[in-house]
Amino acid sequence: MERVLLQVRALHRLEPANNDHLAAARVALSVAVPSLLLLAAGRTDLMIYAVFGALAGMYGRSETHQLRLRHQSQAAVVLLTGVAVGVFLSVNHLHSWWLVGVEAALAGVGSVFADRVRLKPNGPFFGILALGACASVPTVVPWQVAMLIAAGSAAFSMLVGFGGWFRRRSWQRGAVRAAPGVTPAGHRELLVHAARYILAVGAAGTAGVLTGSGHPHWAMAAAAVPLAGADLPSSVRRGIHRIVGTFLGLAMTAVVILPVPWSLAGLFPGGQAVVLALLVILFQFTTELFMTRHYGLAMVSFTPVILLMTQLAHPIDPAVLILERGVETLVGALVGIAVVVAVRRAGTRTPAALLGRARILRLPRRPRH
Repeated sequence: MERVLLQVRALHRLEPANNDHLAAARVALSVAVPSLLLLAAGRTDLMIYAVFGALAGMYGRSETHQLRLRHQSQAAVVLLTGVAVGVFLSVNHLHSWWLVGVEAALAGVGSVFADRVRLKPNGPFFGILALGACASVPTVVPWQVAMLIAAGSAAFSMLVGFGGWFRRRSWQRGAVRAAPGVTPAGHRELLVHAARYILAVGAAGTAGVLTGSGHPHWAMAAAAVPLAGADLPSSVRRGIHRIVGTFLGLAMTAVVILPVPWSLAGLFPGGQAVVLALLVILFQFTTELFMTRHYGLAMVSFTPVILLMTQLAHPIDPAVLILERGVETLVGALVGIAVVVAVRRAGTRTPAALLGRARILRLPRRPRH
């Protein structure tokens, strides 16, 4: 019982602050500049590409500017690959089962790359999310333009992350990010972890397609969330945080986009696109503010970011959008948790062993993102 209570308390624990406002400001600036340029040009429908490129700024938050530049360039590979594949699927009208197969395969490849270079936040989640989101909306500009927007935003976010150099003008020759060599056992671990991503993302996407959802990629993205946990308890916590945080974020989104008099859409009927674009920037700031402190709180803000971008790119009935997001997140997170339980990493083969480890540590480590 003590072990169970320990994990329950961990669900609510808020990690200590660690200059989170600085990292959040960098990410918000990275998102704001390209987004405001598109807003000024009257093309808020293209913000989805700018935001996904700018998410490179989420990586390397605690590193020096020199190492952060390398870290963010590695993250940009994952993000831009996701955008490129998603745009390709959209342009060629390849949806449903094509999306499931391609996204599951890219999840496996992205997992190997992310683990090999030690991306933080962990795993290929944001690349998977970018792929599904870009594939789910019509590409209303030439694909080269969409990629130029994403790549330009990624480059700008790296410039913002490198801003420390302009203050200190320091450069340590030969400094590299720690990425230890892969042993035979480590190589097997990479492949097993990649297989878990393929299984979880593929199964969640299959469920989404079979239920007739218009957004199966949300289930696939949610299924990837628990896999970034360090062990079984932290993986389950991440899944629960994803579900609860998303549901609270959906309530916040409803206040913004539902066509009722008390919503922001009702209060600003003529300037809805402007309001949504500005809220995307604000919510991205609060997302990063809590990303390493409490994943559930971060999801309360990140859920509106995704839905508002989607609505700007391809408006649909807001009630349907909110309902499908909730259902797909619930299905995907549960599938991800099931895969974590069924296919465990080496050295963590029994729940008793995992709970025993948590008891020894007394307080769980900060969940990896």
